[in-house]
Amino acid sequence: MFLDGNSQDYTKQELSDSIANSPYFSIHKDNYFITGVPTNTAINKNTANAKYQISFKQILTRSRLPWDTYLFMTYTQKSFWNIYKESFPFSDINFNPSIAIGKAFFDKEERLKGVATLSFEHESNGRDSIFSRSWNRLSLEYATNVSKNTIGRFKVWMPFAYKEGNPDLLEYTGVGQINLSHIFKPDKFFVDFRIRKGLNLDFKGSVRTRVYFNPFDNNISNQYLMLEWFVGQAEGLLNYEQSQSMIRLGYVIRTNEFKWLRGK
Repeated sequence: MFLDGNSQDYTKQELSDSIANSPYFSIHKDNYFITGVPTNTAINKNTANAKYQISFKQILTRSRLPWDTYLFMTYTQKSFWNIYKESFPFSDINFNPSIAIGKAFFDKEERLKGVATLSFEHESNGRDSIFSRSWNRLSLEYATNVSKNTIGRFKVWMPFAYKEGNPDLLEYTGVGQINLSHIFKPDKFFVDFRIRKGLNLDFKGSVRTRVYFNPFDNNISNQYLMLEWFVGQAEGLLNYEQSQSMIRLGYVIRTNEFKWLRGK
């Protein structure tokens, strides 16, 4: 259930019971296949492409660590596929494994108010020589309700071991991001907005807007159609300096990772 006027926050005990009954293996980020065209250059077989993502999460412990934390690992693979070229080549594949600790925070009445995650992440494109791109980061993210039907996720990272293949990467990715997800109609229609600002005085960075619509009467599989518009740099690692504006449409299995923040 998403937040509505009659929803109630999870209590500490209810959240503990829900985590205990949830599967160890689940979706982490959105799993999708989308395809589209640029809006800032000519449209042809070299500029149009497809993008897909596979992402999952494995819980290693369930609140058995100090301070009611739980340990989990994740894996996300994002691929850019030139499906309109003759040989269907992949232009870039990004691998992003992590290991993380999660903790929920409650108010004085023991009602859920937010979820924090501390992660060690590695991201690379698995290539060598001048095409090698990789970076490591220690990330801290906090997710909470910022208003009725809107969930905010605020993430900062401390990067290290990244200067060999992409020394100016932070000029395009920055050291953090903001995600806002607003529910317009429960289980039917919502919008997600993400912004990053590079470490510079220019307009380097990125803005990504996603619109999700469920055309199905019964959405037991959490399936949606997704329209995505990405503007900026560093959508992928290989050509992270390249500015682009891509609009894509396709199919997504939406993550339900922050379902507890949406209320009962």
